[in-house]
Amino acid sequence: MIEVVDPGLETTIQDWPGRYGFWNKGFPVSGPMDSWSMRLANVLVGNQPGVAALEAQFLGPTLKFQLDTVIAVCGANMRAKLDGEPLELWQSHQVLAGQVLKMTAAISGARAYIAIAGGIDNKIVLGSRSTFSKAGVGGIDGGALKAGQILPVIPAEGTAGMIVPEASRPKFSKTRIWSVEVCAGPNDDWIDKAGQERFFSADWTLSAKSDRTGFRLEGPEWSFTPKAINKPAEHGALPSNIIDHGYPMGAINLAGQTPIILVNDGPSMGGFINPYTVPTASFWKLGQARPGEILSFQKISVSGAQKKAADLKQLCSQETLLKMN
Repeated sequence: MIEVVDPGLETTIQDWPGRYGFWNKGFPVSGPMDSWSMRLANVLVGNQPGVAALEAQFLGPTLKFQLDTVIAVCGANMRAKLDGEPLELWQSHQVLAGQVLKMTAAISGARAYIAIAGGIDNKIVLGSRSTFSKAGVGGIDGGALKAGQILPVIPAEGTAGMIVPEASRPKFSKTRIWSVEVCAGPNDDWIDKAGQERFFSADWTLSAKSDRTGFRLEGPEWSFTPKAINKPAEHGALPSNIIDHGYPMGAINLAGQTPIILVNDGPSMGGFINPYTVPTASFWKLGQARPGEILSFQKISVSGAQKKAADLKQLCSQETLLKMN
């Protein structure tokens, strides 16, 4: 087992791909914001890519191990130390019972992932161990870690000494500007040509009023096609209003003039248009962006997004990692 000495700012248990199949019951997918980093952390220690691990946001936890195991830390650099000695990211390490892992504030990126050989053995709820804090679902007590909690671990031998080559790791922005891919739709035809050009040419600032439900963006105003303005009353008063419909995960949800990217814990439906959608293979960029940083958007085809997802799945596999070590 692992003792939570200090939980950090918001550290949660997540598995990948999360809690699929229950949006109609009010339960979103959840899971890791940056699945690339979490999957790599898992395969480093010998787990399957989707095994439950820890996601630490902005400020990492302090954990005391009560068992000999193997761990890996990937994603944001939170200056991890094991018994006071720096712990290299993107590789697996042997840990002995009694040792303490301490992480601090991120100096690059926003979310770090801690994988333990065997994975965390918390209760499975609706097919997933992932935490959905707003509904008190998953995790240990339905929310982020708390000091004094004990994390059960599935017994496993693990594999120490594995390394992810730098070329196979996600590249975090050093300029505070993130280029994020989007697919057009489902409601891009509600935005006029000038509005679409403005969306792709503008720098959008990630607001501090963002969380795992939605990433709020600050930028220029939108303009609309006639169908958004001359429409039946049941569509609503604002140009961005529409009859309630389903939202895809990653939808850029236009609430009035404010775009909000619906991320892992976002809603499944509502009455606002979604001109563009961030594909899941690009979610890792959202997961590592920090408030105040800039998002710029690049259009990609649906087939292009699917290829990115397939390539990422192949990269984050035990077979691929073994070939690289």
